[in-house]
Amino acid sequence: MQTPLVLHAERLTKRYGRRTALADCELRIPRGHVVGLVGPNGAGKSTLLQLACGLIRPTSGTLSILGSEPAANAAHLARVGFVAQDTPVYASFSVADHLKMGGWLNPSWDSALANRRIAEVGLDPAQKAGRLSGGQRAQLAMTIAAAKRPELLIFDEPAAALDPLARRGFMRSLVEFVTELGASAVLSSHLLSDVEQVCDYLVVLCDSRVQVAGPVPDLLASHHRITGDPATMPAGVEVIWAEHGRVLVRGDAPVRHGAPVRHAEPVTLEELVLAYMSRAASTVVASGATAVAR
Repeated sequence: MQTPLVLHAERLTKRYGRRTALADCELRIPRGHVVGLVGPNGAGKSTLLQLACGLIRPTSGTLSILGSEPAANAAHLARVGFVAQDTPVYASFSVADHLKMGGWLNPSWDSALANRRIAEVGLDPAQKAGRLSGGQRAQLAMTIAAAKRPELLIFDEPAAALDPLARRGFMRSLVEFVTELGASAVLSSHLLSDVEQVCDYLVVLCDSRVQVAGPVPDLLASHHRITGDPATMPAGVEVIWAEHGRVLVRGDAPVRHGAPVRHAEPVTLEELVLAYMSRAASTVVASGATAVAR
């Protein structure tokens, strides 16, 4: 029996005029995970999340969210909660107004959850949203998304502009909501510390393509950092990145001539992500040089 998927993309492509934001993306994410979506600016992270929410349509390929086309109908919209990068709220509305609006718009709205969480983070229901701090606005936006009681929560770099204390509070609330709801979550972030703190599944997106994806423990276990010549790696070992005699590889414990490679070491999540990002960047540079040469 196959594990149900929260997100399934096949040859997913999105173009804006001549610019390609996503190219032939293949991705299968099982339910029940908190997914960290990482990559450089312009990699296509926001485009992927907007596609997942049904805010935009793909140019080609297919995308399934919770087994259906994104935003297929009102019932499907209710199953997904979305917090955008700027954690948008209505400046002239009070905190209480936002919760009332959430109740009007969402048939599965959980008023008790919303009011409890607002009280727990110290928000005054009478306070106008325009006078809230960045951290408070983020907490309000997340509460509105979670009080829908969705099966999937999507966060598009919601903590990017927050100070370290507010960001820590936001991440703690994120984990608490996911646990209470039994929901899956996708968190886009350029801060690896956020991903390490809350995510158990990783997707690295660079150059408009998925570079690697999988449960964090599995990815860390299948990658090694070694000292040696990348050209001498045995069959079945993939060189991800090499620099100054230091090589990051993927595969079974690296061997050379039947003996373990000396100095094989585990990798950190940061090293793994940077290796895939560096490989993607070097590929872009190489292809660009080829194009110029032609």
